[in-house]
Amino acid sequence: MSERRPFGGLESEILAVLDTAAGALSVAEVRAGLGEGLAYTTVVTVLSRLAGKGLVVRRRDGRAHRYSIVRDPAEVTAWRMRRLLDSDRNRSAALARFVGDLSDDDEQLLLEVLRENRRGRA
Repeated sequence: MSERRPFGGLESEILAVLDTAAGALSVAEVRAGLGEGLAYTTVVTVLSRLAGKGLVVRRRDGRAHRYSIVRDPAEVTAWRMRRLLDSDRNRSAALARFVGDLSDDDEQLLLEVLRENRRGRA
């Protein structure tokens, strides 16, 4: 029996394959880049979900699609942070540890971002 991936692990692996690619990849090329015997339909499903989250761009190429990673590092980092936070059973402790390890400058920046976010929702 094969070992299960951690929550979000396959998404991260697919993003890594797309990140190292010189251009957009087909599903078959992504599947080959993973180096495992994953079902084609599994790779299609995960790529579709990543496109729905805005992390990859899907473009039609004949009858198929080609996929490329979104190149906004802040967007990808924020997605990864959310995934890690969502996978932790003790969300409060994870946030407390994260905030506790911030530099003074980053703490100020976080406070400013939170204030701006609240203003934007009001």
